[in-house]
Amino acid sequence: MSSKIGVKLARKYSINFSLPKRPNKKIKFIILHYTGMKSESAAIKKLRDVKSKVSCHYYIKYNGNILQLVPDVYEAWHAGKSVWKNYRLLNKYSIGIEISNPGHQYGYKNFKKKQILSLKKLLKFLIKKHNIKPNAILGHSDIAPERKKDPGEKFPWHEIGKNNLSLMQNLNSKKNTKLRGIKLSKEIEKKTFLNNLKKIGYMKINSINSKKKIILLTKAFQRRFRQDLINGIIDKECFLISKNLLK
Repeated sequence: MSSKIGVKLARKYSINFSLPKRPNKKIKFIILHYTGMKSESAAIKKLRDVKSKVSCHYYIKYNGNILQLVPDVYEAWHAGKSVWKNYRLLNKYSIGIEISNPGHQYGYKNFKKKQILSLKKLLKFLIKKHNIKPNAILGHSDIAPERKKDPGEKFPWHEIGKNNLSLMQNLNSKKNTKLRGIKLSKEIEKKTFLNNLKKIGYMKINSINSKKKIILLTKAFQRRFRQDLINGIIDKECFLISKNLLK
């Protein structure tokens, strides 16, 4: 299998997965995570510990090597309570990839070039194997914005997108920044922005008065598509990006 991916791969299986086997056609998404732990060894141990009740299909180490913890045909426990478009509880429909990084809690840092190179090779392999669309490559914070921040604003989504491995916005960044900080003046514009996010796939916000949910959802959107400023404020730059993503 390592020769097919083009990266050194070892199998170190976890027993944290659900039976029975699932058909290949049921796999619709790939969810990217950071480990969010102090050490790589501790993260791998947790993903294989039956008491933790968490796991993933693939783990990308700091040196770029990949571990397979759960075979693709089984449902790993990585997404938790989650939603994307009409799908709920995305463990059933996804492949989970964990990438070594201490995360926001333990000194969040840039991902290593070796990790991203291995990830791109793995994504290309999985997209072909399971016939997954690039816009179905998601971050944990995309599908669970009220709970999660990973893989976070330091994850190179733009680089992944340039390789046609994820959805990306292609607006002129210099023109974009001129709109930054200009708040939307009309409620209808805010509702349109939230509706744009729903069309992209994000969770539905039922009320414009759900301020905490809106802030968390907007931050998740910014961590993905406006990574240099994560403030939870819906401004005209965010509004324009959301429109561009629907083209």
